[in-house]
Amino acid sequence: MSANLRPTGQQPTATYESAFLKACRREPVPHTPVWFMRQAGRSLPEYLKVREGIPMLESCMMPELVAEITMQPVRRHHVDAAIYFSDIVVPLKAIGIDLDIKPGVGPVVEQPIRSRADLARLRDLTPEDVWYVTEAIGLLTAELGSTPLIGFAGAPFTLASYLVEGGPSKNHEHTKALMYGDPQLWADLLDRLAEITSAFLKVQIEAGASAVQLFDSWVGALAPADYRRSVMPASSKVFKAVEEYGVPRIHFGVGTGELLGLMGEAGADVVGVDWRVPLDEAARRVGPGKALQGNLDPAVLFSTPEAVEAKADEVLAAAEGLEGHVFNLGHGVPPTTDPDALTRLVEYVHTHTAV
Repeated sequence: MSANLRPTGQQPTATYESAFLKACRREPVPHTPVWFMRQAGRSLPEYLKVREGIPMLESCMMPELVAEITMQPVRRHHVDAAIYFSDIVVPLKAIGIDLDIKPGVGPVVEQPIRSRADLARLRDLTPEDVWYVTEAIGLLTAELGSTPLIGFAGAPFTLASYLVEGGPSKNHEHTKALMYGDPQLWADLLDRLAEITSAFLKVQIEAGASAVQLFDSWVGALAPADYRRSVMPASSKVFKAVEEYGVPRIHFGVGTGELLGLMGEAGADVVGVDWRVPLDEAARRVGPGKALQGNLDPAVLFSTPEAVEAKADEVLAAAEGLEGHVFNLGHGVPPTTDPDALTRLVEYVHTHTAV
């Protein structure tokens, strides 16, 4: 079922007429909807309080805590959508991969996956593996009411890069060496990760998520030809796997200006744009039939309120004439951001785009 059509034979959900879902479907909106990547997290003092002493991955497996953290920015900022609080490595942890999120470093994998024998460690993900996701989303949808919840997963390439490198990497030497040196093993690895990611997103949608975002944080390291040949088939498989649910599918990556058209072609309904490419130019690269999401530079949040408003005006001006626009940052909220800057920004965008 197309994400741009009202579900046939079904009662519309409480979130169906929300500004966020209307923008994703490229329909007229009462105001430009706003949400922020990493809106739930370290920028909020209430988050730091409830997370105190609880390791990141452990916190992702505690339904009541996940629900509370997910709700915090909705209550504080009055954003138009919630984003499910999780981490891209949660499904890998759930199937038994020995990894941890180390403060100041990020995900670290004890035994990197670099051989065909290692593929056997990537078993199927079942709903029972992530029971806490279903429970948390049940709590969230009850509290959110007409505010949509966005499901979340890491894209196959980014998951592969963590698994192959063993952790974060600047140059992705091991990842690219495998991709270029053993293309069949690479294809099989990404295909397995596409299956796992698809299963993870299906759990979230079936529990009540109104949209999903596939986050490919490292894919900007690739040239377009390599993306099309070695990554796009796996990302397309994920988008195809959840197409039948009819929920909007968002695709975002960092430093992906040269890949925007391909990322839309992979199957997204909404293409996320970082701050490096103006939205009108991004629309030209992506082509018709897609909404865009973005793309205020997160660094401007540390400037004056007047500077934030001026840069927001630039984003909104570049978005004029788009088929659909969801206002967001061009990347996640930095941890030291003043929360009040985000609250003011939401109010400013709502006020200045109200019909």
